[in-house]
Amino acid sequence: MAKQMNRKIVLADGSEYYGYGFGANLDRVCELVFDTSMCGYQEIISDPAYTGQMVLMTYPLIGNYGITDEDYESKNPTCGGLIVREYNDNPSNFRYTKTLAETMEEYDIPGIAGFDTRELTRKIRDNGSCKVLITSADTPKEEAMKILAETELASDLVAKVSCKKTWYARTANHKYNVVALDCGVRLSTVHALNSLGCNVTVVPYNTTAEAILRMKPDGVLVAGGPGNPEDVAFIAEELKKLAGKVPMFGTALGHELIGMAYGAKTYKLKFGHHGGNHPVKNLETGNIETVSQNHNYAIDAESVKATRLTVTHVDILDGVVAGLACKEDKVFSVQYHPALSIGPNGRLGAYEQFIALMKKEEI
Repeated sequence: MAKQMNRKIVLADGSEYYGYGFGANLDRVCELVFDTSMCGYQEIISDPAYTGQMVLMTYPLIGNYGITDEDYESKNPTCGGLIVREYNDNPSNFRYTKTLAETMEEYDIPGIAGFDTRELTRKIRDNGSCKVLITSADTPKEEAMKILAETELASDLVAKVSCKKTWYARTANHKYNVVALDCGVRLSTVHALNSLGCNVTVVPYNTTAEAILRMKPDGVLVAGGPGNPEDVAFIAEELKKLAGKVPMFGTALGHELIGMAYGAKTYKLKFGHHGGNHPVKNLETGNIETVSQNHNYAIDAESVKATRLTVTHVDILDGVVAGLACKEDKVFSVQYHPALSIGPNGRLGAYEQFIALMKKEEI
């Protein structure tokens, strides 16, 4: 691949960074965020939570192992764009079927590489996330700034990523029936529940509480996704109607919506939490867990005090609420993306806790 300095990004403050393009050759305005993961770029570009965002990878070399057919987090990746220090278009991996650039071109995801991404990361860290335009290196700065000023970031992101009709993920010899409210559900989440003996019915984000209860689920998953939870506050109103009637588990955006359903408030973080190495503390056990997070909004800790919720986890880097629970209603949520995990001394991970709730056990 010819590495010509043919593309640039322009930030809302007027700063410009020149590099070489890969992936889709198109112009786009997005919200700029950074992700600290060393690997997992396929999961990142296909994570529905990154819809409408341009992701800066802090790890300097991306593309080494290509793209596989099995590791997508969604069937139609909607990440806004990708920024890397160095892009490798010659992957080495016996499982890979396409390069990262080929996949990004297929799904209309533009990319740029070839400049100091550390400097840009510091800018986001110090000043917060902002709008960014990826465009041709020849685009005049005045024109780029006009495009940035006139382009509003989308606010209907959950509607964009949610399924349009109900679909099913069944497993042999299932023990539980779970309804997943699709606010941007990851495929790995569905697969995790399947592996624990759950048949999963994935329903659109605007499905009513009454319709969910008619399905007679053993539990309800409120799956994570993109954007501001206030944009879909009506979902929280439906979750209110489910509380206490069926075990409920929320992740990421679903965590925020469950908090809102009980009366907690949300706010936007300066630059969000994006990466696979965030330490959170379990306040019930005192244990530290390293988890994957991808969110720009969080629950206001002070507002939780006036609700029936208990804070169960906090991010030890900045104190952000990372877990909530209402035990009498059999409801809990985590701000992060959980993994299948039964830790030392038989300690259950979040998915296993959800299974325990459906078994009528205490969490």
